[in-house]
Amino acid sequence: MTLLITVIAAVITTAVWYKEKDRDYKLDFLSLMLWGASIMWFVDAIFEFAELKAEYFNQAPMDMLNDAFLGMAVLALALVIWVVNLLITDPQGRLKKKLSK
Repeated sequence: MTLLITVIAAVITTAVWYKEKDRDYKLDFLSLMLWGASIMWFVDAIFEFAELKAEYFNQAPMDMLNDAFLGMAVLALALVIWVVNLLITDPQGRLKKKLSK
C-alpha cells in the first residue's frame, strides 16, 4: 500500500508539474521527493518479496491498513516539507510583501 500511495501521488504531481506554466509552485521538488519515496518502497518490496515469497501477496487486512497509514504519513510529511520549502523560497514574493507591511 505504501508503494501504491506514493506512486499514485508521484504520477499526479508529475502530471500537474508538466502542465504548470509558470513553475512558481516548485512541484518539481515535490515530484522528486515522491519519486524518491516510490523507489525506496519499491526496493523494500523487492527485499520483502525475496524474504516472504508468495506470502507477500497474501497480507492480513491489518497489515494492509498499517501500510496504508504509513503511506499517508509519508505523503503528509512530503507535503509539509514542500510547503516549508515554498515558504522559505517564496517564489512570488508574497510572504515578503505581507511581512514588510
